[in-house]
Amino acid sequence: MDPDLPSTRDVPAGRLLGDAERHAHRDVARAHPGALVGDVVATLHGHRYETLAAVAVLDGDQLKGLVRLENLLDAPADSRIEAIMDPSPPTVGPGTDQEAAAWTAIHRGESCVAVVDDAGRFVGLIPPPRLIEILLAEHDEDLARLGGYLRSTQATRTVSEEKVLRRYWHRLPWLFVGLVGALLAAEVVGFFEASLQASLLLAFFLPGLVYMADAVGTQTETIIVRGLSVGVPIRRVARLELATGLLVGVTLAAAFIPFGLWRWGDVAVVATVAISMVAACSVATVLAMALPALLRRLGADPAFGSGPLATVAQDLLTIVIYLGVAQALLP
Repeated sequence: MDPDLPSTRDVPAGRLLGDAERHAHRDVARAHPGALVGDVVATLHGHRYETLAAVAVLDGDQLKGLVRLENLLDAPADSRIEAIMDPSPPTVGPGTDQEAAAWTAIHRGESCVAVVDDAGRFVGLIPPPRLIEILLAEHDEDLARLGGYLRSTQATRTVSEEKVLRRYWHRLPWLFVGLVGALLAAEVVGFFEASLQASLLLAFFLPGLVYMADAVGTQTETIIVRGLSVGVPIRRVARLELATGLLVGVTLAAAFIPFGLWRWGDVAVVATVAISMVAACSVATVLAMALPALLRRLGADPAFGSGPLATVAQDLLTIVIYLGVAQALLP
């Protein structure tokens, strides 16, 4: 990781599990820069601190340095604290992301990190056990994101181990969405019954066209959900995906035209399929980007809801596009 670590302003909001101040221990050993080592060691006896990883060297409430416990115990009793302290210890602000705080300590080779406010006032120390806890939590989150989930691996594991009834209730609403979509698709096809009767050949290409649009949309949806899982905003890839969807549609249509003319010889039907292919692939790309963004804005996990909703919407729009183009081109 880059040593110039980000503040909370640079970290996506969904990643913040806690800030540095939340992890800081305030009941720590403290000493004045001019204090003698022997006197400071004597004050440590009989007091139980939240952490004793280091002694905070303070002038009033201003942090001047840190002294490791091993350095304190190894120094001569008549030495002054300022002679053995680290005058520029690793520090972070109260609002710094917990991961940035942990990496600050690691980068400096320290077992703890001091939290100070903008005015240099000492807030507390983040001790070694808490730094390890932070790194483990962030590791868990990173693994979850690599798997395409927005929550922790623990939440994912819980979903994977659910009982039958809970699995049933979690999936059923989305399947009802699919059922409603299937009924609407039947109504749409019935609306264009006259066009299908005029050219039975049109019906041959409908399943394939629907499949191709779904496939293009699924590819885009996978890229978008993966991007969201690692903090990549949709706007960063939207233009690229739109251009890709259009290019894919044009390429598939161009590949179909010569074969369609050779095999069936119906120019109007082949043109209908080709135009619909370009339009359906482009629309599928738009939907595949819009639905994950909408679900995320509503607080739902795009990895679970995007697929069913996108499939229903893409299928309906592909049918409307195809039969609409057919009605416009065919006599």
